[in-house]
Amino acid sequence: MTYSFFDFLQLIGSLGIFIFGMKIFSEGLQKMAGSRLKGILGGMTRNRVTGVVTGFATTAITQSSTTTTVMAVSFVNAGLLTFVQSTGVIMGANIGTTITAWMVSLFGFKFQITPIALAVIGIFFAFLFSKNTRFRNIAEAMVGFGIIFIGLEFIKGAVPDINTNPEMFAFLDSFTDMGYLSLILFVFVGAILTLLTQSSSAATAITLVMLFEGWVSFPIAAAMILGENIGTTVTANIAALVGNVHAKRAARFHFFFNVIGVLWMMALMYPFLHMMDSIIQHFTNISVSLLDEDALAVAGADGALAESVQQNSTLALSLFHTSFNILNVVLLFAFVPYLVRFVEYIQKDKGGEDDEFHLRHISAGPMTSPGFSVEQANKEIQHFVGVVEKMHGQVHELLFDPEAKKDKLLEKIAQAEDATDEMELEISDYLVRVSEHTNLEHSMTERIRFMQTMINDLERIADIYYQISKLAEKMAESRATWPDDASTEMETMLNAVHKAILNMKASVALPPEKVRMQLAIDCENAIDQIRDEYRDNHYARLDSGNYPARAGVTFIDMLNRLERIGDHILNVNEAAAGKRLRAMRVNRD
Repeated sequence: MTYSFFDFLQLIGSLGIFIFGMKIFSEGLQKMAGSRLKGILGGMTRNRVTGVVTGFATTAITQSSTTTTVMAVSFVNAGLLTFVQSTGVIMGANIGTTITAWMVSLFGFKFQITPIALAVIGIFFAFLFSKNTRFRNIAEAMVGFGIIFIGLEFIKGAVPDINTNPEMFAFLDSFTDMGYLSLILFVFVGAILTLLTQSSSAATAITLVMLFEGWVSFPIAAAMILGENIGTTVTANIAALVGNVHAKRAARFHFFFNVIGVLWMMALMYPFLHMMDSIIQHFTNISVSLLDEDALAVAGADGALAESVQQNSTLALSLFHTSFNILNVVLLFAFVPYLVRFVEYIQKDKGGEDDEFHLRHISAGPMTSPGFSVEQANKEIQHFVGVVEKMHGQVHELLFDPEAKKDKLLEKIAQAEDATDEMELEISDYLVRVSEHTNLEHSMTERIRFMQTMINDLERIADIYYQISKLAEKMAESRATWPDDASTEMETMLNAVHKAILNMKASVALPPEKVRMQLAIDCENAIDQIRDEYRDNHYARLDSGNYPARAGVTFIDMLNRLERIGDHILNVNEAAAGKRLRAMRVNRD
């Protein structure tokens, strides 16, 4: 045997080049898509049919079914998609992922692509340093495209040659010569290969090379493709581990949908493969059956014919991959509601509020596209604002609802404050990882900086609400009370702060250029005016002896803390608008 450990390392390195090319190509395509990707994602919320189209289109743009399915799981976790709506997206992603196989089989085996790939890199490499963002993104995609096929050529060269390594072929043949049992075995091999490479595209490319080089037969390669369809569901299931029950259901649906597809295809495997073989023979005019071992052996003696048969085999495998996924969607589409019920049955909703303060959008880690990652983080900040708003309501209830369970409310506010500390750390860490992305645009860097400011101010607001709750607890323990006019004033102040929170909530959800800063300034001015007026009233009440000193100290302390919340709310609005009021005033002057 002439195949050494060093040769094996070259194969691993070749695979690394291919996966790196896929990564660069995918990132470039996503940056080129920009806002259009967001528009396509908006189609998710209509129905299952548009969901299938959306899943296909998103996977075609991102060149990664894993990105699409993890994205769908994140959206379900966030409540932007229902579990049922996500099923269409997942089905469409299965079809979209077959594009890679066609790209590899059409360009990677038909002719010498390496010189063209190098020429493409040579043409576009200089544009990677262009100041024009559009040119830079196009160049990144095209350089990635070139690296893919250079990696594929290296893989083809690094795969051991059958003629010079008969021992390896004999070892493999012992597993491929067990009839139908071999097909079942190689379904598991395909799934494991996808898990090892963490890329169904890379696993598909390896399978195509093994088929082209004659290491496996057409039926064995088809079985591996089926296994890769199962292996690709694992990433979404891992992403859903930290998600809520709906995200887990979406990931489980993906797994069961693909497993059911593999089961019915295994039952019809040989008739289906004969059909694929016949279609390819018809369109290529090469009448050598890929399922006839004797005919393949005869064709192998003729160099030109052998190469044509090899190319036919890769085209047939790509056709099998696409046909299987399309048919699986068509056949199971009507049964999706039953599969949904089954998944809901095995993944029960235990209820409760255990998911209440978990991160909803970015639990799966940064997405491939920095732009989409920033949008995910912004959605998480909107969730953060929702938590703060809920704390405001709980403080209001604590102070003014005589029927409220005080101990329970205090516990909830304390839990929310702890959760916001964790949210600040996790969102900040996520944004740091996104900012480390290469070739990040200046506008994106600026937005990330302002988002870091937002989460810092939101965490301070949560701290202040917790402090107010402790003041309320101490006042209740001392049995101190406010006179009616003081209670009315405090409730008015809380309502003014709530109005500012609602405006902040709207601002965070808007693009920076659409944030209405004047409205935020008006809310802040109203809070300041109320604080000034009620502070004077407070000292007048103290002078007249209208309430005990302890109750008076608590009143003015709460009033000042609520005013500070107003300051932080204005800071969040400024960050949402992407500017500081000081800078705005300088520009006006």
